[in-house]
Amino acid sequence: MILPIVAYGTPILRVVSKDITPDYPNLSKLIEDMWETMYSSNGVGLAAPQINRDIRLFVVDSTQIFTNLDEDEKDKYPDGPGIKQVFINAHITALDGEEWPYNEGCLSIPKIREDVVRPEGVTLEFVDENFQPQVATFNGISARVILHEYDHIEGKLFIDYLKPMKRKLLKGKLDDITRGKINVDYKMSFPR
Repeated sequence: MILPIVAYGTPILRVVSKDITPDYPNLSKLIEDMWETMYSSNGVGLAAPQINRDIRLFVVDSTQIFTNLDEDEKDKYPDGPGIKQVFINAHITALDGEEWPYNEGCLSIPKIREDVVRPEGVTLEFVDENFQPQVATFNGISARVILHEYDHIEGKLFIDYLKPMKRKLLKGKLDDITRGKINVDYKMSFPR
């Protein structure tokens, strides 16, 4: 089932999410719905707060980015062919590597893209969809997508990394998104 994605200005996007247990109600259905929602909106990652759940859950499929790269771009990123993975109860244990800029967007903040500087690598402790404990290090584009989605479960958005002047310039567009004055080709819900 395709779920509505909550728009910028919805309070849940600013909440630090909670860890969950294996008996979380209908978890496998929720994960399935998140994949379906993400793909139907052309996303490469989706976090539970974006579908109005305050839990530490996100899905990432960076393979799509590599599929769409030009041949000469594929060597730029060390993590090809990317990953497709579920992250539950994720907690960062280390950030490493050089910081690098990349033009990011967000399904909850449609039609706004900005360069965000993040570290090259991230190490996380998490459990997978079968609640098997994992510790893994990711780099390149995959790390970028993971860090973006991880921010969602921490109540942070990519626009928080922008300089105050840039955020001021975007205020009108952000206000329009909050008011629902935006056309998107996927299901959204707006703050009341």
